[in-house]
Amino acid sequence: MSEDRQGGGRDERRPRRTSNPGGPRRPRDQRGAPRASGPNRARPTQPKTGSENPRFDGPPIPPEIEAKQLAPEIRGELTTLDRYTADAVARHLVAAGELLEEDPEAALAHARAARARSGRIAAVREAVGIAAYHCGDWAQALAELRAARRMGSKSPLLPLIADCERGVGRPERAIELARSPEAEQLTGDDADELKMVVAGARADLGQLEQALAVLSTPQLDPSRRGSTAARLFYAYAETLLALDRRQDALQWFLNAAAADLEGVTDAEDRVTELS
Repeated sequence: MSEDRQGGGRDERRPRRTSNPGGPRRPRDQRGAPRASGPNRARPTQPKTGSENPRFDGPPIPPEIEAKQLAPEIRGELTTLDRYTADAVARHLVAAGELLEEDPEAALAHARAARARSGRIAAVREAVGIAAYHCGDWAQALAELRAARRMGSKSPLLPLIADCERGVGRPERAIELARSPEAEQLTGDDADELKMVVAGARADLGQLEQALAVLSTPQLDPSRRGSTAARLFYAYAETLLALDRRQDALQWFLNAAAADLEGVTDAEDRVTELS
């Protein structure tokens, strides 16, 4: 299995920038970020999905978690449920959001428990999809995120869906999605996320020059700061390195380190390695 360096940590198997499935909403640029994308992306074996009992009660919810912690816009989607069910679903979603980074398997269990009670609500299906994505279960994540999109999810899910297509071994499909009208509507960080996924898909196909062109169009601005910029520069540096352009790669790892104000990459370590 190859190392997954593109997301910033060579032993990383999950995305550093994460979505919070149903819990208190994080800042906009921390929702829905695809996992590490690039030429050395790892392909962990997908977990086996056991039979799911629709009456599954789910894991116990910590007593300190309350339904009112759920983001108001998601609580609004639960108004079609009776009060008891809505409270249970909300608390499971909050628990899933809080556990997503430290224990994604537990987060997935909570999200599934919410789905067992309210499988026709977009935010719930999105929560299951994001948790499955963090567990590396690309097939389940893809199915759930597609369902959330059909149900009218307002989140920009296309980068995640495209990355799941890569995860199940369909990089061509990821590239095709990036040409869709929906992709043309993406802006800012969401557009950059899809760009990194497409570059990774090109790299999966051995098309490193095309991957480099995707990442550098429009031209990268090394003065940018923030986690998305850091990951974009890191992806560019990794692709340069795969093309044996060591000095150029070193410069972009330096740019990634300067942009990385939150420590989402291991760019500084890569600079040390290449210096």
